[in-house]
Amino acid sequence: MRTSRRARAVGGRVGVTGPDREEVGRSWQGRVAVATAACSGSGGMESGVKDAGAGEAERASGEGPAGSSAAPPPAVSSPLGAVRWKLLRQVLKQKHLDDCLRHVSVRRFESFHLFSVTEANKRETEEEFGAWVQYTSVFYPEYSISLRHNNGSLNIEDVLTSFDNTGNVCIWPAEEVLAYYCLKHSDIFRDLAVCELGGGMTCLAGLMVAISADVKEVLLTDGNEKAIRNVRDIIKRNQKAGVFKTRKISSCVLRWDNETDVSQLEGHFDMVMCADCLFLDQYRASLVDAIKRLLQPRGKAMVFAPRRGTTLNHFCNLAEKAGFSIQRHENYDEHISNFHSKLKKENRDIYEENLHYPLLLILTKSG
Repeated sequence: MRTSRRARAVGGRVGVTGPDREEVGRSWQGRVAVATAACSGSGGMESGVKDAGAGEAERASGEGPAGSSAAPPPAVSSPLGAVRWKLLRQVLKQKHLDDCLRHVSVRRFESFHLFSVTEANKRETEEEFGAWVQYTSVFYPEYSISLRHNNGSLNIEDVLTSFDNTGNVCIWPAEEVLAYYCLKHSDIFRDLAVCELGGGMTCLAGLMVAISADVKEVLLTDGNEKAIRNVRDIIKRNQKAGVFKTRKISSCVLRWDNETDVSQLEGHFDMVMCADCLFLDQYRASLVDAIKRLLQPRGKAMVFAPRRGTTLNHFCNLAEKAGFSIQRHENYDEHISNFHSKLKKENRDIYEENLHYPLLLILTKSG
């Protein structure tokens, strides 16, 4: 869903790695600190990144500008705040972020390698809004879908006026795992009405349900308008290709904290699912409430998310208070578990269990 009207995501290309840590990439202030350190060539980058990232993935306080470019920035006591406003001034002058900022990635660990990605013909990819690629399941190659990735840095409108843009940066590992899990267990969706929350620019998991399961309907949602515009185009392209098993697939902007968005779909779904949507403190309670209201009695929610410090535990506490029964699974798939163990041993420099390994939560609404 990614719901905060904050200037939080300033760049990052899909598939480009950088020298920073992913928990920093989940917050605006952290991204600014990383980008600034990388561009300046500061020797103290690692310590700066850790300082900027500590707690921000959970707190995401990130106060952002709400007025016009003519308004002077308010006084900010922290050095990070000054850095952020300096970068915002550059954006407000209608400049693109420089090459250094564009190529700083928001993460180092990118994928569990559950899908192969093939670029479309170049003639087809020369579009203003991104490049079309073919995503094919490695373990279930009969399932393949055409997606459009966001290209380049986010512009001034993206940064300052739209809701949380993290879903426009890339397909995060937890979303990839959720999509794989949906393919492997497509039978659980038979005859169900399914909604994906916070699916970002592709809603990959919801798409996998739509192409593999005998599902009643699938609704793909995110809180970011740009993400949903992209998802609508993806649906149209794949409908023309005839890849969906269900005829009833649609998308819409859905913010968890928006009463209108939630109330018009209240009690409609048998299954709600989301991936890596627990990291913002101010919207975690809204997510729990939205899931509860969207579900029918005895409906279930499937949530994949890494621990990220205490964020997952906080979410579980809120869900229990809301009346959900919760099943928590750490070893839910043999391949994912084996790959996770291998990464911990061989790739400690890029892989951190707390940030990258998604746990599976099954929430059941009371009858």
